Amino acid sequence: MAQKGDQLDQETFCCSICLDLLKHPVTIPCGHSYCMNCIKTFWDGEKERKLPSCPQCRQTFKPRPVLVKNTMLASVVEQLKKTGLQAAPAGHCYAGPEDVACDFCSGRKLKAIKSCLVCLASYCEKHLQPHHDSSTFKKHKLVDPSKNLQDNICPRHGEVMKMFCRADQKCICYLCSVDEHKGHNTVAALRTERQREMELSRQQIQQEIQDREKDVKLLQQEVEAIKKSADKTVENSEEIFTELISLLQKRSSDVKQQIRSQQKTEVRRVRELEEKLLQEITDLKRRDAEMKQLSDIEDHNQFLHNYLSLSPLSQSTHSSSISIRPLRYFEDVTAAVSEVRGQLQDILRDTWTNISLTITEVDVLLSDSQSEPKSRAGFLKYSCEITLDPNTVNTQLLLSEENRNGTFMKKRQSYSSHPDRFTEHPQVLSRESLTGRHYWEVEKKAGVVDVAVSYKNIRRTGWKESVFGYNDKSWSLHSSSDRYLFWYDNIRTSISGPLSSRIGVYLDHRAGVLSFYSVSETMTLLHRVQTIFTQPLYAGVRINYGPGASAEFCKLK
Repeated sequence: MAQKGDQLDQETFCCSICLDLLKHPVTIPCGHSYCMNCIKTFWDGEKERKLPSCPQCRQTFKPRPVLVKNTMLASVVEQLKKTGLQAAPAGHCYAGPEDVACDFCSGRKLKAIKSCLVCLASYCEKHLQPHHDSSTFKKHKLVDPSKNLQDNICPRHGEVMKMFCRADQKCICYLCSVDEHKGHNTVAALRTERQREMELSRQQIQQEIQDREKDVKLLQQEVEAIKKSADKTVENSEEIFTELISLLQKRSSDVKQQIRSQQKTEVRRVRELEEKLLQEITDLKRRDAEMKQLSDIEDHNQFLHNYLSLSPLSQSTHSSSISIRPLRYFEDVTAAVSEVRGQLQDILRDTWTNISLTITEVDVLLSDSQSEPKSRAGFLKYSCEITLDPNTVNTQLLLSEENRNGTFMKKRQSYSSHPDRFTEHPQVLSRESLTGRHYWEVEKKAGVVDVAVSYKNIRRTGWKESVFGYNDKSWSLHSSSDRYLFWYDNIRTSISGPLSSRIGVYLDHRAGVLSFYSVSETMTLLHRVQTIFTQPLYAGVRINYGPGASAEFCKLK
């Protein structure tokens, strides 16, 4: 009992605004007492209401009372302080202006610890106890203290709004559903439905996070593979150039620099996509956290309100996975450098650019967007200029001045002897070696033409061994006036497709793709080869015997 009296005394001498012992106490006309600074601050904040009022009983005063220190009350407070009386313990948890107060406390109200969505009332710990003890309240829904309980009451009928009208997108009560919302599509358990939708969205987000994390890991592995390939290529290149150091020291330095530059370029591209994926992962996780926070809201009306305002999940433009081609990046450079070693004079004069071209064509295929083009405009992005090599041309072919056109001649031409020259068939190879992605077109002027690609080491003599398509070192599309045939390793394949005087050839050396197209107003695929190319390729053409038969490598740029 003594303890209870102490608590009562403490409440008596505490300011109901600051909840501390009275400081410089003043008593206003209604009889309630406050700290002078507290009541002044309270009234200053009430200027918009014009008339000052008591914070407890709400009595208004006109004019604003003059505040005078209550000397007797101040003396009592000072005496009580000396005897050990302090401010009210925090355990009382009195409700302040920003708190939700218990609806059942009389006098000075305590803070509410729960609100009931069925009773539409808020309770302190003491008054909440019946909800825990009595089975009567077993089905009542308790949530965190809320000042917005009245928002659950229908303003028209005074009933709890437990339904949702899909037509008007608002919460309604049962009477509304049979009155102004009669015939509308209404549901009583929208929260469950929306919760299920949100869970599905979260599952989708979590799956996308996993996909992107998997892609990031793959990209990190790709960076390491590029580095290893570049390092190995640098090492091989240096070994080859050591043998030719007196002549090729400058070229060796150039190759190393280009490889490193391309390595940086490719790593930068991979890193940029990695950063983009990491940012998307961050955004998705943040969105997931927002949805998680929304799903934890227990007040279903507040949940629905926030859910309706939730912006729709933007569709990601990111591919669901990263497509990485076989790990062959700079290896073709080594092959090109090896060729340099055996043909020093030709390299310095004609083919030095092949090494630089091979390096710059190292390209990590990060997505399906770099697969085979779908239109002629797409193919033309890879167009290359092909010139024919006079050292390989058969003596029955006459080359044009630009070495782009070949014509069959009955009279043999007086070309100088060369070990690369084809001796048996009227065919010729290009001067340029081809690695990476390339596209070119051959126009048949007359006669029968074989459009081919070949390794450099194809036989140059022998009636059958040296012809394009009759060995495992060349691939050839035979084009006559009435049909197409494809030849490889002496195996013939009949090809159907629209006849055209122009043949387009697409090569993706690293992907092992070689495609032949019939080119007119549209492009039609005639035949595609999927294999593994082990050496640089050369474009070729065979112009079969016949008066006036000729073919030309077209200028596409």
